[in-house]
Amino acid sequence: MDIRHLGATGPQVSALGLGCMGMSALYDDVDRSESVATIHAALEAGVTLLDTGDFYAMGHNEMLIGEALRAAPAARREQALVSVKFGALRDPDGDWSGFDGRPAAVRNFAAYSLQRLGVDHIDVYRIARVDPDVPIEETVGAIAELVEKGHVRHIGLSEVGADTIRRAAATAPIADLQIEYSLISRGIEDRILPTTRELGIGITAYGVLSRGLISGHFTRDRRLAADDFRAHSPRFQGDNLQHNLDLVDALRKVADGKGVTVAQTAIAWVLSRGEDIVPLIGARTRERLTEALGALDVTLDEADLAAIEEAVPAHAAAGERYPRAQMAHLDSEH
Repeated sequence: MDIRHLGATGPQVSALGLGCMGMSALYDDVDRSESVATIHAALEAGVTLLDTGDFYAMGHNEMLIGEALRAAPAARREQALVSVKFGALRDPDGDWSGFDGRPAAVRNFAAYSLQRLGVDHIDVYRIARVDPDVPIEETVGAIAELVEKGHVRHIGLSEVGADTIRRAAATAPIADLQIEYSLISRGIEDRILPTTRELGIGITAYGVLSRGLISGHFTRDRRLAADDFRAHSPRFQGDNLQHNLDLVDALRKVADGKGVTVAQTAIAWVLSRGEDIVPLIGARTRERLTEALGALDVTLDEADLAAIEEAVPAHAAAGERYPRAQMAHLDSEH
């Protein structure tokens, strides 16, 4: 059962999901009222999947989603499916100190998430990164126990490689893998995507606009705040940035030819990769949400796909997708 069928006995997963991380952390200042309004607009437009992490601004993002759900009409609230990542350890200064996938920690993290979200169950629960000191079988087994008790509906994975996917799936049914996938982040195509398709596991693709890099809105002279994640991301640095924005300029020519935006083209490309892939859009405002939803009306034929491939060939991006220290935690890269 892949993620598009999670709601077989209830709400269905929409073609696009809303990634809510940017509403609380990592990217510039945020407006709480606009964030809530954007979540409501997404639900009204038929978006059902809301994605968060318990460590996004140390619980703030979960509380924001909980607030938005409480204020939403009952029908929309009942259609919402919440996906939560857990396991990242942080200190009061906001620094990162590893991941905890021990069964006792899994239960502890879940208890706090349920409280902050104000829900009686989490629809998809997954560790954000594999704990290198805990076998994935133990972590997944602990989530499976939460499923049996009704606290969690489905088990997910995040940023794991093909071998880990197989080990996890041998332990308990896995509904979904969340992983970065975009025109300039196509590493899953070699081994990971064939594995998930073999096992019937869906994909929620985050970073479909590469943190705004291929949105068409990022300018060459933009200055990023020190606490903006992108200020430390290799793809946004120096010559890497200029090279990557050259790719965006080439993509813009394709988008202009179709009368759509660069962002819509990039999202539509991910949508074209298969019905088992649900792109997460990181819209923080209703304006950006509306633009992203427009991708659902974009049809890419073979000529369009060939033009996009020529504009942004696989592996054409300059720079890693995370700083070196964070890359070390990505099981999906191994």
